[in-house]
Amino acid sequence: MAIRLPERQPVQEVDDLWIPLADGGRLSAHLWLPPAAAKGPVPAIVEVSPYRHEDNTRRRDAVRHPYFAEHGYASLRVDIRGSGASSGVLMDEYTEQEQGDVCAVLEWVSSQSWCSGPLGMIGISWGGFAALQAAARRPPNLRAVVAVCASADRYGADVKFHGGCVLASELLPWSSTMYAMSARPPDPELVGAGWRDLWLERLEGALPYAEEWLSHQRRDDYWRCGSPADDYAAIECPVYAVGGWADPYRQAVLDLLESLAGPRKGLIGPWAHRYPEEGTPGPAFDFRAECVRWWDRWLKGEENGVMDEPMLHAWMPEPARRGAPGRWVTERSWPPLRPAGRGYALGDSTLSEEPGSEVAVAVSSTESVGLDAGAWCPWDEHELPAEQGRDDALSLTFTSAPLERRLEILGSAALEVDVASDRKAALLVARLCDVAPDGSSQLVTRGLLNLTHRAGSAHPVALVPNRRVGIRVPLEAIAHVFLPGHRLRVSVGTSYWPWAWPSSERPTVTLFTGPTSRLELPVRPRRRDDRAPGSSLPVDPPGVTGTREITHDAETGRWTLLVDRIRGRRQVGGRDLEVERGQTDVYTIVDGDPLSARVECSRVMGLAREAWCAHVETKSEMSSDADAFLLRHRLEAYENGKLLFSREREVRIPRDLV
Repeated sequence: MAIRLPERQPVQEVDDLWIPLADGGRLSAHLWLPPAAAKGPVPAIVEVSPYRHEDNTRRRDAVRHPYFAEHGYASLRVDIRGSGASSGVLMDEYTEQEQGDVCAVLEWVSSQSWCSGPLGMIGISWGGFAALQAAARRPPNLRAVVAVCASADRYGADVKFHGGCVLASELLPWSSTMYAMSARPPDPELVGAGWRDLWLERLEGALPYAEEWLSHQRRDDYWRCGSPADDYAAIECPVYAVGGWADPYRQAVLDLLESLAGPRKGLIGPWAHRYPEEGTPGPAFDFRAECVRWWDRWLKGEENGVMDEPMLHAWMPEPARRGAPGRWVTERSWPPLRPAGRGYALGDSTLSEEPGSEVAVAVSSTESVGLDAGAWCPWDEHELPAEQGRDDALSLTFTSAPLERRLEILGSAALEVDVASDRKAALLVARLCDVAPDGSSQLVTRGLLNLTHRAGSAHPVALVPNRRVGIRVPLEAIAHVFLPGHRLRVSVGTSYWPWAWPSSERPTVTLFTGPTSRLELPVRPRRRDDRAPGSSLPVDPPGVTGTREITHDAETGRWTLLVDRIRGRRQVGGRDLEVERGQTDVYTIVDGDPLSARVECSRVMGLAREAWCAHVETKSEMSSDADAFLLRHRLEAYENGKLLFSREREVRIPRDLV
């Protein structure tokens, strides 16, 4: 006789929830309520973002929010002010107003009849930033957060600056994306009769964020707004920090584990800028059950053992491993309680644990070094770093002897060395590579440093030409296994295009090797008690389309990198709506001319429904001379193919020791 399982009660969805704000504005939200909410109030999970729940993130929201509701939580996805159907104009990232609105949302949610009071926050990227920023403000009912691929440092660990260098590969492209997104038409069906007025308000008010970001080239008060890293002690609620080794925000996971005083856990997988369920490169796994365990512990008070487990789970890549390209490893605490890592000294093209005599070696990199760096924030595997032979050949390299035993690292490496520059401003890039027996070079990790920021980014100091100074270049956190027979290589250069905007003059930087030089490696002994996260369940990540093409004109010396991330039109699930999106970035530079650096970004974003369509097109350009950056922008808006709005702007911003 067959046994009939009881039917599961469906989750209740409210697709057009409006959250009122004290100044008369309102925020658009999507709510999922569990069946238990019909009997009494339940805890709630909140995710805030500017990325439009009604169309742009609808698919990914449907992966986790209904799941949380099925497990007894009210779950909300809220668009911040100026995004989607929410009122207002999105003027910048992480403003005081935005952070105040988020706290108002939390207060409103906790006061609803279906909410018992305790709240959790989850978010990826902007949403993860917002969760950490809210935690630092200590709203009374916020009990725990899950921050995925996010940072607590807006200046030094985001899309604008890296080691005091202008992050050319991201600053204008991300500004361009947000410029188009901020001006994109809202959905008339959600907003109602006032949709056109709201669209025109956003078209008139939209500003390219790059202008504000480049106006603050030092770590000043502008960046401190929304940077909990300036006061980690402000965060008291439990934090689950999640990242990926191919994601640019991975260092934040280790920084949060080390710097927070309250309950905390960390997870770093092999993936890029995605939730673990969508992680590429794989293996991806279903993280939702782990989130529920986290919420059950901190919002329901269940002693479920989640805090008895290791503080950190991290993926250890190991290409030679049979059956899988790596394994999960664990750390009971971070930083781990073990002896200091291994140190290597730079020599005469060598890398050795036994420092030799000092040698002065000079480097002046050609401007196109870095074209094989891969994307700062890769979308999929074709945007990961290429083989490093060309960049190595155009850099100073220091290579070890073949390893006799495997060497495993986990954490943050750093290069300390004395240098002297013949210019008042210069940058240095340090790359750690794994050189295989066949001579191929694989990037392991890297770091950038604007040498005028050698003592910090709040008060940079010009270099005195040819004066020797000591510097420390932090390399991004990583996990890696160097196999026997492989060699370690440190490559050092003075250019890294298009990651770093080049100095106005090509510098020559002299490195002093020997006893005053040191590569610090976070060596990790292999252990038998390593294991996978408790909720690990492999899933297949989605594919992403796009192209990345490098061309060189031998006659002019011009190098061009074309990044075309094609989206086109796609149907929004469950709605009679199509969304349109496309973006193209072009980076050009001429060897021998650092002032030839140029970035051009094009964006298209729009909506279509039956006989109606509306979209925006933006074009942004960034170049520089010896004294200033030059930004040019064009914004056009169309409804049913007819030009509705057009504006051009041009801004010149002085260079400040970059």
